[in-house]
Amino acid sequence: MKESSFLIIDKEILPDIFEKVVEAKVLLKIGKVKSVTEAVKQVGISRSAFYKYKDYVHPLTDGPVGKKVALSFLLSHKTGVLSNVLQIISRNNCNILTINQEPPVNNIASVNMVFDITHIEKKMEDIICEIETVEGVERLELVAME
Repeated sequence: MKESSFLIIDKEILPDIFEKVVEAKVLLKIGKVKSVTEAVKQVGISRSAFYKYKDYVHPLTDGPVGKKVALSFLLSHKTGVLSNVLQIISRNNCNILTINQEPPVNNIASVNMVFDITHIEKKMEDIICEIETVEGVERLELVAME
Protein backbone atom coordinates (compact mmCIF):
# COMPACT_ATOMS: atom_id res chain seq x y z
CA MET A 1 0.00 0.00 0.00
CA LYS A 2 1.40 3.41 -0.91
CA GLU A 3 1.88 6.07 1.74
CA SER A 4 -0.50 9.04 1.54
CA SER A 5 0.68 12.62 1.31
CA PHE A 6 -1.47 15.63 2.10
CA LEU A 7 -1.10 19.27 1.19
CA ILE A 8 -3.10 22.28 2.27
CA ILE A 9 -3.69 24.42 -0.79
CA ASP A 10 -5.74 27.59 -1.12
CA LYS A 11 -8.68 26.70 -3.35
CA GLU A 12 -8.20 29.95 -5.26
CA ILE A 13 -5.32 28.42 -7.23
CA LEU A 14 -7.04 25.09 -7.98
CA PRO A 15 -9.33 24.27 -10.88
CA ASP A 16 -13.04 24.60 -9.98
CA ILE A 17 -13.57 20.87 -10.38
CA PHE A 18 -12.13 20.14 -6.94
CA GLU A 19 -14.47 22.53 -5.16
CA LYS A 20 -17.41 21.16 -7.13
CA VAL A 21 -16.55 17.60 -6.10
CA VAL A 22 -16.59 18.74 -2.47
CA GLU A 23 -19.92 20.51 -3.02
CA ALA A 24 -21.40 17.33 -4.51
CA LYS A 25 -20.13 15.27 -1.57
CA VAL A 26 -21.71 17.73 0.87
CA LEU A 27 -25.06 17.59 -0.96
CA LEU A 28 -25.00 13.80 -0.67
CA LYS A 29 -23.90 13.85 2.95
CA ILE A 30 -26.62 16.23 4.15
CA GLY A 31 -29.31 14.52 2.09
CA LYS A 32 -30.16 17.43 -0.24
CA VAL A 33 -29.87 14.98 -3.12
CA LYS A 34 -30.49 11.26 -3.24
CA SER A 35 -27.94 10.17 -5.83
CA VAL A 36 -24.57 11.00 -7.31
CA THR A 37 -26.32 11.77 -10.58
CA GLU A 38 -28.43 14.48 -8.92
CA ALA A 39 -25.44 15.88 -7.04
CA VAL A 40 -23.18 16.21 -10.08
CA LYS A 41 -25.98 17.70 -12.15
CA GLN A 42 -26.62 20.33 -9.47
CA VAL A 43 -22.97 21.39 -9.19
CA GLY A 44 -22.24 21.12 -12.92
CA ILE A 45 -19.68 18.34 -13.24
CA SER A 46 -19.65 14.89 -14.84
CA ARG A 47 -20.10 11.66 -12.93
CA SER A 48 -16.70 10.48 -14.15
CA ALA A 49 -15.00 13.61 -12.74
CA PHE A 50 -16.79 13.09 -9.43
CA TYR A 51 -15.66 9.45 -9.19
CA LYS A 52 -12.14 10.32 -10.31
CA TYR A 53 -11.59 12.79 -7.43
CA LYS A 54 -14.12 11.89 -4.71
CA ASP A 55 -11.66 9.87 -2.64
CA TYR A 56 -8.92 12.47 -2.90
CA VAL A 57 -10.64 15.82 -2.31
CA HIS A 58 -12.02 16.64 1.13
CA PRO A 59 -12.98 19.80 2.98
CA LEU A 60 -10.43 20.59 5.66
CA THR A 61 -12.86 19.63 8.43
CA ASP A 62 -13.24 16.08 7.04
CA GLY A 63 -9.62 15.25 6.63
CA PRO A 64 -6.99 13.85 8.92
CA VAL A 65 -5.56 17.33 9.43
CA GLY A 66 -5.56 18.34 13.07
CA LYS A 67 -3.90 17.68 16.34
CA LYS A 68 -5.10 14.73 18.32
CA VAL A 69 -3.76 12.96 21.37
CA ALA A 70 -4.61 9.49 22.63
CA LEU A 71 -3.94 8.79 26.31
CA SER A 72 -4.38 5.60 28.31
CA PHE A 73 -4.95 5.80 32.06
CA LEU A 74 -5.24 3.55 35.06
CA LEU A 75 -7.41 5.45 37.54
CA SER A 76 -8.32 4.64 41.12
CA HIS A 77 -12.00 3.89 41.53
CA LYS A 78 -12.64 6.95 43.69
CA THR A 79 -15.21 9.70 43.28
CA GLY A 80 -13.94 12.65 41.25
CA VAL A 81 -10.73 11.21 39.77
CA LEU A 82 -11.96 11.11 36.17
CA SER A 83 -13.75 14.42 36.68
CA ASN A 84 -10.49 16.07 37.83
CA VAL A 85 -8.67 14.74 34.77
CA LEU A 86 -11.43 16.02 32.48
CA GLN A 87 -11.28 19.47 34.14
CA ILE A 88 -7.56 19.75 33.38
CA ILE A 89 -8.18 18.78 29.77
CA SER A 90 -11.01 21.30 29.49
CA ARG A 91 -9.06 24.12 31.18
CA ASN A 92 -6.34 23.67 28.57
CA ASN A 93 -8.74 24.20 25.62
CA CYS A 94 -8.77 20.55 24.60
CA ASN A 95 -11.89 19.02 23.10
CA ILE A 96 -12.61 15.43 24.05
CA LEU A 97 -13.44 13.24 21.05
CA THR A 98 -13.81 9.82 22.71
CA ILE A 99 -13.67 8.26 26.17
CA ASN A 100 -13.71 4.51 26.73
CA GLN A 101 -13.80 3.30 30.32
CA GLU A 102 -13.72 -0.30 31.49
CA PRO A 103 -15.43 -1.32 34.73
CA PRO A 104 -13.03 -1.16 37.69
CA VAL A 105 -11.17 -4.31 38.63
CA ASN A 106 -9.48 -4.32 42.04
CA ASN A 107 -10.54 -0.65 42.37
CA ILE A 108 -8.60 0.38 39.23
CA ALA A 109 -10.37 1.48 36.04
CA SER A 110 -8.77 1.49 32.62
CA VAL A 111 -9.64 4.61 30.62
CA ASN A 112 -8.66 5.46 27.05
CA MET A 113 -9.24 8.94 25.75
CA VAL A 114 -8.71 10.80 22.48
CA PHE A 115 -8.93 14.57 22.38
CA ASP A 116 -8.30 17.44 20.02
CA ILE A 117 -5.42 19.72 21.03
CA THR A 118 -5.73 22.18 18.15
CA HIS A 119 -6.31 25.12 20.50
CA ILE A 120 -4.01 24.37 23.42
CA GLU A 121 -1.65 27.08 24.57
CA LYS A 122 0.65 24.94 26.74
CA LYS A 123 3.00 22.18 25.73
CA MET A 124 1.37 18.76 25.77
CA GLU A 125 4.13 17.54 28.09
CA ASP A 126 3.07 20.15 30.68
CA ILE A 127 -0.56 19.06 30.49
CA ILE A 128 0.46 15.42 30.93
CA CYS A 129 2.55 16.34 33.98
CA GLU A 130 -0.43 18.24 35.41
CA ILE A 131 -2.71 15.22 34.90
CA GLU A 132 -0.15 12.91 36.54
CA THR A 133 -0.34 15.01 39.72
CA VAL A 134 -4.06 14.26 40.14
CA GLU A 135 -4.62 12.00 43.15
CA GLY A 136 -5.89 8.69 41.83
CA VAL A 137 -4.09 8.75 38.48
CA GLU A 138 -2.10 5.56 38.94
CA ARG A 139 -0.64 5.40 35.43
CA LEU A 140 -0.78 7.57 32.34
CA GLU A 141 0.59 6.63 28.95
CA LEU A 142 0.75 8.73 25.80
CA VAL A 143 -0.46 6.28 23.15
CA ALA A 144 -0.37 8.53 20.09
CA MET A 145 -0.11 12.14 19.03
CA GLU A 146 -0.66 13.62 15.58
